[in-house]
Amino acid sequence: MPPKSAFAGFRFPPEVIAVAVRWYLRFNLSYRDAVRRFFRRALSTLKVKPAEVVTDAAAVYPAVLDELIPSAWHHVEQYANNPIEADHGRLKHRLRPMRGLRTDKTVQVIITGHAFMQNLRRGHYEVAVDAPPATRVAAAFTELAQAI
Repeated sequence: MPPKSAFAGFRFPPEVIAVAVRWYLRFNLSYRDAVRRFFRRALSTLKVKPAEVVTDAAAVYPAVLDELIPSAWHHVEQYANNPIEADHGRLKHRLRPMRGLRTDKTVQVIITGHAFMQNLRRGHYEVAVDAPPATRVAAAFTELAQAI
């Protein structure tokens, strides 16, 4: 006996598959479109045009970067973006026990607080400048408490 539907045995219901196929055929979506949109949004938030862009070796980057920022040097090197990826590790580590963030307000508060603490640890503020890195956060909060 043949299956009742051409979608029999698939993970998703036939309605979802039909909509996905319809969108796939209707809209010209490609990685190049996803990358172009990302860089346009990123560039719109910057006040300056970057002179250097560090990415992995995905084939879609060169054409899009040549189109949007032709003067920028596209730096492609294995492991070149590891410091950037590692920077987010502490935030991801913090979010796992929280099981994600449920509201936009929570996202804003957690990420702002995390960025503040990272910048404080790295000595980007004129607070606890003379303190050794291991005690910089505690010294900074002591100075902030005295200032308030």
